[in-house]
Amino acid sequence: MKKSVSLILSLAMVLGLACTGTAFAQDVKTVGISMPTKSLERWNRDGSYLKDQFEAAGYKVELTYSDNKYVQQNNDIANMIADGVDVLIISAIDSDTLSPVLADAEEAGITVIAYDRLINNANVAYYVSFDNYTVGVLQAQYVIDALDLENAGDKTYNIEFTAGDPADTNATYFFNGAYDTLAPFIEAGTLKIPSGKTSFQQVATDQWSTDQALENFQNTLASYYGDGTVLDVALCSNDSTAAGVAQAILTDYAGENQPIVTGQDGDIGNLQNIVDGTQTMTVYKNVSDEAGVTLVLVSAILNGETPGAELCEQFPAEAAFDTETYDNGLGVVPSYLLVPYSIDASNLDLLIETGNYAWDEDGKYLVSTLK
Repeated sequence: MKKSVSLILSLAMVLGLACTGTAFAQDVKTVGISMPTKSLERWNRDGSYLKDQFEAAGYKVELTYSDNKYVQQNNDIANMIADGVDVLIISAIDSDTLSPVLADAEEAGITVIAYDRLINNANVAYYVSFDNYTVGVLQAQYVIDALDLENAGDKTYNIEFTAGDPADTNATYFFNGAYDTLAPFIEAGTLKIPSGKTSFQQVATDQWSTDQALENFQNTLASYYGDGTVLDVALCSNDSTAAGVAQAILTDYAGENQPIVTGQDGDIGNLQNIVDGTQTMTVYKNVSDEAGVTLVLVSAILNGETPGAELCEQFPAEAAFDTETYDNGLGVVPSYLLVPYSIDASNLDLLIETGNYAWDEDGKYLVSTLK
């Protein structure tokens, strides 16, 4: 299990760094934060938490959301470069479209941190994310355990996949982690895929759209399950796609069973679905952990340090330093990877322990405590 997160402790740690001259120097540093959209709950959480943590540590912050439009994101970043920000923290809408504007950032001497999503073919100093392949592994392992696939014998189960946005570099890691883990059971015939959709491209969902996931899964159900074929698992890479798939199952699936539905992020609506039983699990990635690690990293950079594995000891959460996995086309980007974990109806209280959620007045549903 990950380290417990304490906002007070992480801020105290960063304030200690600030006293060396980073954040409370006479020349206050400015951090530019570019988030992809407000249309997905998780990016509102990330942007808000990053802004709050950096401002509490004494930095100025410019925060933009780009409405899932890569041209707007390029313009937003260009404006922050023109404003003279000292560091850029970017979660890319399209990981392949930012190299020209980030060449301007490099020329201006601005350090670029890829946040949660890797940026391709650009000078990126560091990448902060979760172990994205492990996200898929956790979803797959949940299925393996829930169906006891190791001891299935001659019994077979039907599974369908819903993956994420092709423009998001993380999406293939999520899908591959899940598919690779389940591949032995697929090859053995224990898991069957009636639709035959076995590649990422066949099940990708543009912009992680709930509506598109709903439509795609309605089509799958109509084409391959309309004759009463049982669906046992709908493996969805994140919560926004899981919401669409769960709705399709509710309205268009003729089977009497409730399929396993996976997700990722811990969106409030999806947690309610877990309580209600229309979604089975989600892989949680603690936004406060990711923001806290980013804060310590940026503070070290602005303090003139060249961070490496040793910085992990200063983080408010467990993270590994990776210098082998994430090649963005110009070379491997040094990466700090946090640890995700599985949440289902049996361990929802783990989310309460993060400080980011609380039970509602009736003690039934979780509500977010973040702004």
